[in-house]
Amino acid sequence: MEMVKEIVRIKQEVVEGERFIIRSPDDAAKIATRYIGDEDREVFLVLVLSTKNHVNAVHRCHVGSINASVVHPREVYKSAILNNGASILVAHNHPSNNPEASEEDKQVSRRLAEAGKYLGIELLDSLVVTNNPNIYISFKDKGYI
Repeated sequence: MEMVKEIVRIKQEVVEGERFIIRSPDDAAKIATRYIGDEDREVFLVLVLSTKNHVNAVHRCHVGSINASVVHPREVYKSAILNNGASILVAHNHPSNNPEASEEDKQVSRRLAEAGKYLGIELLDSLVVTNNPNIYISFKDKGYI
């Protein structure tokens, strides 16, 4: 019996254009809302940041259902490692436009923060965004992480 090997190729594209910098949760919420605020399902977004908090990459990590998005630290931090990230910021949307965090949201964020400590890639914040960039929750501000 022959052994079958599958080789997975990872391709990344660099898109020239506006370079974002994160100075506050408001900045991150505006960027996240721009990418996922109007989605009809929960989408988990990873912003990969440089040492000066410039956004190196924006990665749609997972698309879930209308009320859930299951993510794993390896998928979240994969994009950070591949894009030379010093830190990350994650966000997901609530299609209901209610930004209140569920207990599962808090648990996932704490798990990501713990994984980041081991990898040396800090999780700066986790956000829940809506279709309005001014209506969001920062887990760091709320003390959840």
